[in-house]
Amino acid sequence: MSSFSTRALTLLSSVFGACGLLLVGVAVSTDYWLLMEEGIVLQQNQTTEVKMALHSGLWRVCFVAGPEKGRCVASEYFTEPEIEITTENTANILKMVRTATPFPMVSLLFVFTAFVISNIGHIRPQRTILAFISGIFFILSGLSLVVGLVLYISSINDEVMNRPREPELFFHYRYGWSFAFAASSFLLKEVSSCGWNSLIK
Repeated sequence: MSSFSTRALTLLSSVFGACGLLLVGVAVSTDYWLLMEEGIVLQQNQTTEVKMALHSGLWRVCFVAGPEKGRCVASEYFTEPEIEITTENTANILKMVRTATPFPMVSLLFVFTAFVISNIGHIRPQRTILAFISGIFFILSGLSLVVGLVLYISSINDEVMNRPREPELFFHYRYGWSFAFAASSFLLKEVSSCGWNSLIK
């Protein structure tokens, strides 16, 4: 591998690694992973009336409609927050997604470690072992994040499938931009790990 292509690969790997670190950091610290709304269907004119709407992250739930409108509460991992949820299934979704929280946090720790090691590798480029270690940490970070994302999705899907089918009630959910940032971070970290591991060949 020529000196120019080595420098280009190093630069690209660093840029992808930095972007991956930034995206997972933003994803972990924001509360737009999941957006939900539920309410009733008015039979006379087939319109809907929203009874509750919220957006949630790993640490906080914020209500945008319903009796708790305008209120944000921290996700309680050991006790139940005193908030009014319209249905038990919605409350269960908020409980179940907490099981996924440790994995993005571990991923953030791993990608930060990888980023630090890769920058030390820039200072001492003759130490190819640093590129190898950095690549391993990027891979571990990506794997941890994807496990967290799969757990998050499966927890929500399980609860949604268990919801009673009642024609007078509606329930909608979608994943927010924080979730999209986390998924994008996974791809960037895997590309970065491939780049760092290519440097040791």
